[in-house]
Amino acid sequence: MPPAAGEPLTPERILETTEEVLRRFGPTKATVVDVARALGVSHGSVYRHFPSKAALREAVTDRWLAKSVVMLEEIASAPTGTAPSKLEAWLEALFEAKRRKAGADPELFATYTVLLAENSGVVDRHLTELIDQLTRIIAEGVAAGSISASDVPLAARAVFDATGRFHDPQYAADWSSPTIHTEFGAVTTLVIRGLRA
Repeated sequence: MPPAAGEPLTPERILETTEEVLRRFGPTKATVVDVARALGVSHGSVYRHFPSKAALREAVTDRWLAKSVVMLEEIASAPTGTAPSKLEAWLEALFEAKRRKAGADPELFATYTVLLAENSGVVDRHLTELIDQLTRIIAEGVAAGSISASDVPLAARAVFDATGRFHDPQYAADWSSPTIHTEFGAVTTLVIRGLRA
């Protein structure tokens, strides 16, 4: 993927190429030199944008996680819909996004599972963003009288934890089960019913 003549080397282009290199070589064998070679530049050019291999891996992990946050934010901040319906849509969207990532590109998903373990700070920020979105949805429901929660942040964390089987990568093997949608529906119905005022 060398850049076209005159095309600038941008952090986004480096991250896209890093993703391809990770897909091809896996997280243990991929190097900054491999990324630079794929871009048709020196590894020093890559280091000008990302000061270390760890910084590059962290940035590519953050980029991968951020894709789902944007889509989920649209649901959380939608001006219409009740909080319980938003909560159900948000949980479903998170589950489907994770299933799609795991099923469509299992090699890259496995690579990111390794990178997630390395980049706990990135993961912690991602989880905080997700739980903040849930907190806002639940707070909206409390304000409207459709959800009952005496401690909104605690309720948001409980919802996230209770549905972990449907978004935590450690359960990815379960996501192709023929009964997974039924199980997901049962859990989300129970969670939402428990929060209704």
